[in-house]
Amino acid sequence: METIDTAEQDRADMGRLAAGHGAGLNDLMERHAGPVYQFLFRMLGDEEDANDCAQETFARVYRHRERYDGGKFTSWLYTIAANLAKNEYRRRGRHPNVPLEAESAESGTIGEKLAATGSSPGEQAEADERNTAVRHAVDGLPGELREAIVLCEWEEMSVADAAAVLNTTKKAVESRLYRARQKLREQLGEWLL
Repeated sequence: METIDTAEQDRADMGRLAAGHGAGLNDLMERHAGPVYQFLFRMLGDEEDANDCAQETFARVYRHRERYDGGKFTSWLYTIAANLAKNEYRRRGRHPNVPLEAESAESGTIGEKLAATGSSPGEQAEADERNTAVRHAVDGLPGELREAIVLCEWEEMSVADAAAVLNTTKKAVESRLYRARQKLREQLGEWLL
């Protein structure tokens, strides 16, 4: 079976987009919209904000297509997304959003609500509680540490790719990962036993 190099496809699609063929953007979105949304959701913790930022990410890809230098497209794409997430955090700090309804224990993502096959209700409840604890602990990390954890652990990026996205060195990302893992161990100690 022939393997398809997505990095080459990304470069070709960006070339088509730069040449004025909008189908290139469609192909890029088809490949990357889901992962970009997941990254933004993990960063922001809000489906609507993640969706808005994901759409804006691809709008910026289109608007700034001439700035793409032919390097690794996903690093460029995630840099745009990470910057939008940072902007959203700043906006939230200036304009806090207070919900009209209190959070209910029933809230959660569709994935959290779907029961894993073969697990008992008790096991599922424990898994949901552990997932919520991890999500809250990650959300509570300082921005630099949260970005490193989300990119390297949840998005499964290499340290080098995460460094490119975050516009820093590999050593800085490694340091952030170390500090983030230490903080998470402290906060999630009861779940690690």
